[in-house]
Amino acid sequence: MSTFAPVDEQLTYLKKGSAEIIRESELRAKLEKSRATGKPLRVKLGMDPTAPDLHLGHTVVLRKLKHFQDLGHTAIFLIGDFTGMIGDPTGRSATRPPLTREQIEQNAETYKAQVFKILDPAKTVVDFNRRWFGPMSSDELVRLAARYTVSQLLEREEFHKRFSEEKPISLHELLYPLVQGYDSVALEADVELGGTDQKFNLQVGRELQRAYGQESQVVLTTPILEGLDGVQKMSKSLGNAIGIHEPPLEMYGKVMSISDEMMWRYYELLTDVQVAEISKLKQEVHPMAAKKELARRIVADFHSAEAAAKAGEDWGKQFQKGDLPEAIEDVVVKIGDVCLETFGFRSSPEVYAMDVPMKVDRLLARSGLVSSNSEGIRKIKEHAVRFDGSLILTPVFVSSIKQPFVIRVGKNIRRVRVMPE
Repeated sequence: MSTFAPVDEQLTYLKKGSAEIIRESELRAKLEKSRATGKPLRVKLGMDPTAPDLHLGHTVVLRKLKHFQDLGHTAIFLIGDFTGMIGDPTGRSATRPPLTREQIEQNAETYKAQVFKILDPAKTVVDFNRRWFGPMSSDELVRLAARYTVSQLLEREEFHKRFSEEKPISLHELLYPLVQGYDSVALEADVELGGTDQKFNLQVGRELQRAYGQESQVVLTTPILEGLDGVQKMSKSLGNAIGIHEPPLEMYGKVMSISDEMMWRYYELLTDVQVAEISKLKQEVHPMAAKKELARRIVADFHSAEAAAKAGEDWGKQFQKGDLPEAIEDVVVKIGDVCLETFGFRSSPEVYAMDVPMKVDRLLARSGLVSSNSEGIRKIKEHAVRFDGSLILTPVFVSSIKQPFVIRVGKNIRRVRVMPE
């Protein structure tokens, strides 16, 4: 008797938080065959060790690999110690500067330690693509390059744009999709995972497997996670990221700072909570309680249940309104003073009923908590700004303007209400 769950049940679990499956019919067929034979699927996720630390945005696709692992399939975490020397051109408008071999090796060791915050180390296959590219002969590399045409590679958005703008494209960058695709051939992958920005590279893997006489892998992509501002993708350089090694209290506070709308997206992409349970939470649980539960889950994943409980207690003691002084000055700020003009908001009942993005530096200045917008920006960078107890780390704050919120900058506190003009 098969130890695998029914195929429909597996598909429901795997589709949660997925952006696209190429093709779902093929995945169903592979799952049916796996269940009939008792042989697990080989599921590959590759990451180039180009940065020393991971943030929650990186863990979206890692969690999807865990879901396959939970279902009994073989999770292969591939560290691109060879491809990292090339540099993935995805999302780049210029050639990525190469890393040294030493940097690659240091980052790879860090990655191995970090991914096991999510994956089961006893059930995860960790591999390095230098294992097959290191001994590859020049003859084999030429034969690999012959599998694809320049016109096919220039269909890639980044390459096409740079070619049209007459910006340089290095030859080694053109090789990157082929090299990543060949990883799937070397590993005989049944499924490959990646973010939506990796779709071109992942499909090259499908084509190369066919060219080498293998059955094409299924491609499953996951969404790109927005950062704390709810607008731009999570990125350390943008200051809107939650690092998986951050202290429990800081991690907890950052999760509490996201908007209620973004909270549900984080539930979908950063937890193992099933879709039906998320829908139930939306209907039956107060948003603040749901957000605390989300923060607890995320801290527990990367630290421990005890650390998560303590972070929740500490956050409540330090930042809940019960700790506020009895007398707080109330301030009214007009929406036109603080809303982002680029979003085209106008003072109207419709705007008043929705969540809106506001410039935090302006809001601080208009509330009298700082003397200027520039001082407001500086206070944000100093981690000195809190809205209703939640640490503000980005220049944009997305929130409902129906209710006032308490803003604290250092020892200065105001209760601020944003009103239509």
